[in-house]
Amino acid sequence: MPHKRIIYPLVTFFFIIILWELVTRFGDISSNNFPKPIEVLISTEELIVNGKLLKNTVASLFRVSIGFSLAVLLGVPLGIILGRLENAKFLFNPLVQFLRPISPLAWIPLAMLWFGIGDPPAIFLIFLASFFPMVVSTSVAVESIRPTFFQVAANFNFSRYEVLTKIVIPAITPQVITALRMTIAIAWLVVVAAEMIAVQSGLGYLILDSRNALRMDYVMVGMIAIGIIGLLLDFIMRKLGNIESTAWGRLTK
Repeated sequence: MPHKRIIYPLVTFFFIIILWELVTRFGDISSNNFPKPIEVLISTEELIVNGKLLKNTVASLFRVSIGFSLAVLLGVPLGIILGRLENAKFLFNPLVQFLRPISPLAWIPLAMLWFGIGDPPAIFLIFLASFFPMVVSTSVAVESIRPTFFQVAANFNFSRYEVLTKIVIPAITPQVITALRMTIAIAWLVVVAAEMIAVQSGLGYLILDSRNALRMDYVMVGMIAIGIIGLLLDFIMRKLGNIESTAWGRLTK
């Protein structure tokens, strides 16, 4: 039932908060190491009032938006090329498969050397984290299209542009949207790690700076903000997957 999608998660979060309160109240844990829920709530209000939470959230979202968008704009076309052209796949796929398993965090020293300190290295790391999953997912989606569709297109003398716009793109859209949902989560994870090293703003920086100042309550606020925004990003991607115009693509598999 529709109301279960709201009530059940609320019950879960309420249970977690109760458990959190019990652990901090009766456990042998200092509030300096693990702050109580009320302390985190007060700190949240402080960070909202002084503008730090909004400022750092906007900075993180900006970097994710740029890096993720670049990865989609470049990764999807390359995935289509690798999925449609056999020679291109033989030429570039080994390189993609070689670079794909390398953690984006392993690129941090090079990113800082190439781009210095600021937004560019963080955006570069987000781009790397998002680019290769998009290429691979798009390529697999193209390869899974039924050959019958291309045979029919050849019988009707479709141009390459018509094959792309009338067959390939509609057919792969559902799988690409699923890939977007998974990739945006990866990008959001990477931006937090990148901000702990290469920049002086963002939620990752807020967490690192608060840890250095021994403000574990601020650290918890940053973690909660990351989780909430992650939920919102996933919700947006799920809604995008429900677009009616993408539904017919599922029938091509």
